[in-house]
Amino acid sequence: MSINAKRMATVMLAAVLVASLSGCSNWSKRDRNTVIGAGAGAIGGSILTHGSGLGTLGGAAVGGIIGHQID
Repeated sequence: MSINAKRMATVMLAAVLVASLSGCSNWSKRDRNTVIGAGAGAIGGSILTHGSGLGTLGGAAVGGIIGHQID
């Protein structure tokens, strides 16, 4: 997978995340923070590990946990 394809995948992931969050207006603040943390963690993990799937999933897990703890 080329670098441009990885960047495009990261941008698409972010776009899907933003689109999916628009339907979450009735979620609790904790639920929203969890999803936002997971999304931010996935993007960060992907960037830091140069598109590694494991890095993306790890970032999402850590981000979701941190987002869940923030109130």
